Amino acid sequence: MRPLNLIAPMLMGLFLFCCAAHPPKTNKPLAANDKGYKLIWSDEFNYSGLPDSAKWTYDTEGNNAGWGNNEAQFYTSKRIKNAHVKDGVLHIVAQKEDFEGKEYTSARLITKTAWQYGRFETRAKLPDGRGIWAAIWMMPGGWSFNDGNWPDVGEFDIMEHVGHDAGVIHASAHSRDYQWQKGTQQTDTIHIAEATNKFHTYIWEWTTEVVKAYVDDQLYFEYKNEGLGENKWPYEKPFYLILNVAVGGTWGSMQGIDNEAFPQAMEVDYVRVYQRE
Repeated sequence: MRPLNLIAPMLMGLFLFCCAAHPPKTNKPLAANDKGYKLIWSDEFNYSGLPDSAKWTYDTEGNNAGWGNNEAQFYTSKRIKNAHVKDGVLHIVAQKEDFEGKEYTSARLITKTAWQYGRFETRAKLPDGRGIWAAIWMMPGGWSFNDGNWPDVGEFDIMEHVGHDAGVIHASAHSRDYQWQKGTQQTDTIHIAEATNKFHTYIWEWTTEVVKAYVDDQLYFEYKNEGLGENKWPYEKPFYLILNVAVGGTWGSMQGIDNEAFPQAMEVDYVRVYQRE
């Protein structure tokens, strides 16, 4: 940890970078209510400082292993330079700096709560820059990087975005039989021209029969339970939510890393979880 007297000057520039004006937060009950959903958990980020420790924790276990993707960043814990809330928005910030043997830092936040089924909404503005890999995704409750057994345990990717392919949003469901190493993952994309300039709502609906992904209520990915067992549908258990900004990696750095693009932030207006009553 750096002394506070050295951090303060850096924070001033950081806040000026991160806190650009954003559209007003919407508290509309949303279309989810039309489907019988009820809000059960949320973070509206109506406070300042570090992310709410009652709702979020930091994932750092995979730093030494490059997170299995040869990622270049070091994910920090409780470091306001990489994750902070200001003016109603969570900022997850990737920085170009030498830290713990890495050339970049960032943050990977995970919810302390896990849920089985529901509608998961995250309103966010995505980072830009070649080499940046931002994600909103889910893994099984109780699972950690050191447990291994991926992708057999299952994974939901609500939103993935890489800087060298700006505006292309990916959603995927991974399992033992459906995974990217085999080129068999259940996946689709949508192009959102202003994903890095404006806030959009990234939505995941999950029932025992189907998973669906939307951007601003526009459906673009759907995978139905085929009833063929856990190797294809390992999703009958609670999952927690993850927000992170990676640097590099096998996908993120396919066209290199632009060191002039830093810092880069994913800005999150709110996270809301709904379940049917």
